[in-house]
Amino acid sequence: MAARTSLASDLASEVAVENATTRYLMYGLLPSWFIPGVADWVMHRRTRIEDTSGTKESLIHSLMMTEVGIPVALTLLFEVNPLLLSVQLGATACHEATALWDVRTAVDSERDVKPVEQHIHSFLESLPFAALASLMCLHPDQVRSLLRGGAGDPTAWKFVPRRRPLPGKYLAGIALAVGTFVALPYGEELVRCVRRGMKRRGLRRAEAKAERYDRALAG
Repeated sequence: MAARTSLASDLASEVAVENATTRYLMYGLLPSWFIPGVADWVMHRRTRIEDTSGTKESLIHSLMMTEVGIPVALTLLFEVNPLLLSVQLGATACHEATALWDVRTAVDSERDVKPVEQHIHSFLESLPFAALASLMCLHPDQVRSLLRGGAGDPTAWKFVPRRRPLPGKYLAGIALAVGTFVALPYGEELVRCVRRGMKRRGLRRAEAKAERYDRALAG
């Protein structure tokens, strides 16, 4: 009887830890990604990205958002298994490499990357690792399956819809937040950079045309 009581207590503790970790991911870690994301956009705007590193760096930002967004969307919709963990590991590695490229592009341009912006980058870089580590702790069986190459699991390398789908209101809220705090500001940044780049190219063409005209008159 005591053994059964102890087992039930252990199971209840495991469920409580799992529920707490899930709530942390859903209502803590994921929403917190939007705050440094918007702060980073503000820093880009303050340092006039459109006049310095321009469209190239803005496109790198869009790539980084995609590298985070795809695994997040898959995790919200599908069960965690070796395939999903592999996607997350690959996306996290790509995100880190792209982050280095992003900083190098900004530093090599005339844009002033201030210490505050570098600190914001540290948050943005650490969040994917924190999310991945939490998921691995939640699903140690799938981590072991991944290390075994998915042997013996016919669904290991398939996207399996969640057995218990997340609430529709939660998914709609996340989609709205992504549109408001990610797609909208960084889309505005890209449009601003493209327009300024087109304007600069137009000015250069006009200057080149005027120079040719002056040479023709002098000749």
